[in-house]
Amino acid sequence: MSIKTKVAVPPRPYNKAQRLCQELEAQLLAGELLPGSLLPSERILAQEHQLSRSVVREAMQLLASRGLIETYQGGGSRLLNPLAHYFEQASLGRGVAENSTELQLAVLEMRWVLEGEAAFYCAQRATDEELQALQAEFARMEARRDEPNTLERAKADLHFHMLIAQCSHHFLLIALAQVLYSRFFNAIYGVLSKNQQRTGSYPPYIESQHERIYQAIVQRQPEQARQAAQAHILYTRQRLEEMDGVPGR
Repeated sequence: MSIKTKVAVPPRPYNKAQRLCQELEAQLLAGELLPGSLLPSERILAQEHQLSRSVVREAMQLLASRGLIETYQGGGSRLLNPLAHYFEQASLGRGVAENSTELQLAVLEMRWVLEGEAAFYCAQRATDEELQALQAEFARMEARRDEPNTLERAKADLHFHMLIAQCSHHFLLIALAQVLYSRFFNAIYGVLSKNQQRTGSYPPYIESQHERIYQAIVQRQPEQARQAAQAHILYTRQRLEEMDGVPGR
């Protein structure tokens, strides 16, 4: 009786469209392409990668089939945030008032994890150009120090933290920061607004805490950046607990 042996079949090589799709996916995972941003046009991608427009169009179709991009009439394509769908469908927070202490504390606890890790990786991975952009964003936030409008100060605050996440080059941190800050902005803003209403002022020490986060990042001290970011959120949470008489968790 003869024994049949299986001959290993080499994997089918990627065609040009598949390779381009893989390259763009890799850039997304490396944080070089940001969820929500527009991809270059098909013409520009074809020139950059020395491919035909038809190959680029096929690669865009592959990305769309994987739920990574949305293509608009006229050829524009925007990268999708793969976590956004789950936040839209989830019932978390629905039926719970966004000014409730329960939800505000839950969001702060999530921010404690997210912003600590974002600051850590930002200090490690941000390019020199990105640190310059962070410096400019920090200066804009500082310029709003005396802004009487709490809403505008809250927006400037989150822009600063969002840029740190983007410069972390950590795909999941970027995606999570985008959906957390947009989905629960009212809960985040509500903490500052509540402080303003009850004490008549913006929470003290916030500016100095932002300064410590910023300095640790630009000096490329990852662990110090993480600790400064987490201390910032912990302070905000403690302020909220004191205002609402909530026992410390």
